[in-house]
Amino acid sequence: MTLALQVPEELSARVPVEQRGPGLDRDSVRLLVSRGSAVSHHTFTELPRLLRAGDLLIVNTSPTLAAAVDVRIGHARVVVHFSTLGDDGRWAVELREPDGKGSTRARAGGPAETEVRLPGGVRLVLEEALSERLWWARAGGAEVLGMLREHGRPIRYSYTERDQPLSVYQTVFALPTADGLGSAEMPSAARPFTARLVAELVSRGVQFAPVTLHTGVASAEVHEPPYPERFAVPEASARLINAVEAGDGRVIAVGTTAVRAVESAVGPDGVVRARAGWTDLVVTPERGVRVVDGLLTGLHEPQASHLLMLEAIAGRAAVDRGYEEALRERYLWHEFGDVHLVLPSENAHTEHCSSNSW
Repeated sequence: MTLALQVPEELSARVPVEQRGPGLDRDSVRLLVSRGSAVSHHTFTELPRLLRAGDLLIVNTSPTLAAAVDVRIGHARVVVHFSTLGDDGRWAVELREPDGKGSTRARAGGPAETEVRLPGGVRLVLEEALSERLWWARAGGAEVLGMLREHGRPIRYSYTERDQPLSVYQTVFALPTADGLGSAEMPSAARPFTARLVAELVSRGVQFAPVTLHTGVASAEVHEPPYPERFAVPEASARLINAVEAGDGRVIAVGTTAVRAVESAVGPDGVVRARAGWTDLVVTPERGVRVVDGLLTGLHEPQASHLLMLEAIAGRAAVDRGYEEALRERYLWHEFGDVHLVLPSENAHTEHCSSNSW
């Protein structure tokens, strides 16, 4: 799916909202709400009044890693984005080159056997191409995660104004993992949540189901579909999702990563079960969604593969209408930008609950 619109450069959120003026917090972003073809405009602090008791928010607890590091290939300065640790100990990495403005631009990877010199005496050797931009690479010497903690920084792209501390890229739901793994890039749909807002949602009867999906590096230039990523849906969350599905609550995913995780754990019978491992699921209109009723997400580029997921949940007409309104009202794009809540129309939800009763 490609939207027939252009997003002006000035609509890129260049800094986090809390840095744009006094008195602002993460939840000060704007919130576009789509219910079918109906669109309304809000601030994120209104979310508790837009949801209802019995609704369930699926949230991704993956922490964000400092996954970008300066390296050298021969005499050339290069930046490596560490994306995903494979079961065989190799890392999926993307090589990029400095753009002279503090960010990076795409760079051809390879060839195989190219040696990359990392800080702390770590050697990285490219072994085989994973996609047009990603390579499987093997590291020797010091442990990569330790090297990233000491020398890494969060991945950022040219539309942002400057480097930010890692804390800016952690959501309120992020939890440390036993193995030290996390997401190469922030699960950004959850960024506007604050502890205060979560407490208000809980007090109004909205529930939360944690899942984990460690997201890899975004396809910033070529908009490739996602490749396999690690995920986990715990038993308690699976039970809670099934209970809400069987009742009259709505299951709303916070971010495309949460959709990918939970839809990877649902069986042909529509029941969600505890599951962990790798998912290569790409949610498209043809595949559809089996569990998720709604989605809270950021605003995506017109060519982004994530738009197929939005179309699967809301339908093409609703996505077109929502994005036209976002552009007209000058919403801000990208990970520090505004957010979009896609809810089913009341009729659609009634039909969904009725079908579940069978």
